[in-house]
Amino acid sequence: MEMSAVPAVKGRPREFCVDRALAAALGVFWSKGYEGASMADLTGAMGITKPSLYAAFGNKEALFHKALDLYESEKLEYTRAALKQPTARAVAEHFMRGAIDAQMSSCDPKGCLGVISATACGAEAESIKADVIQRRDSSQAALVERFEQAQREGDLPAHVDVPGLTSYLYAILQGMAVQAGSGATRADLERVVETSLTMWPSN
Repeated sequence: MEMSAVPAVKGRPREFCVDRALAAALGVFWSKGYEGASMADLTGAMGITKPSLYAAFGNKEALFHKALDLYESEKLEYTRAALKQPTARAVAEHFMRGAIDAQMSSCDPKGCLGVISATACGAEAESIKADVIQRRDSSQAALVERFEQAQREGDLPAHVDVPGLTSYLYAILQGMAVQAGSGATRADLERVVETSLTMWPSN
């Protein structure tokens, strides 16, 4: 883990774990959203002073982008594994079941950071929304490419609208995230997955 020395009260250097502090900030953003997270919330959870936060991470906006990097690298590992599944249906199932595991984690707030933050509004949140949308578009493009490969291999019927199928899967994933944030149980979300898989196009 990266360690950072930053000035503390009375000029004495204070070391803290940047990765741990960033994980704490991620938890605040995840539970409160970008706009709902105050600097007091962030510094309190991270265990550092406001000057230390600015010195190590920049402003709140820069901190959020770094937290989003952490979210993608740690929380969304299942999306990379999903793309390696042998069939398009298995890809979709891995995406949905991985999302359930992430959303039902006992150590994280429920829901999805991307959904929470993409709904932010106001001038300050525009770059946040743009970043979330850009990352989602990149992820969707990778999924479209994987489904197109499946179509070329005869795993998906030729008549299937691949971009439409991808958007459909993302709508399910985002809906599950919203439901998880509203108190849905694992059984509730598993039912959504099972129903979605029964409607998956087959040859």
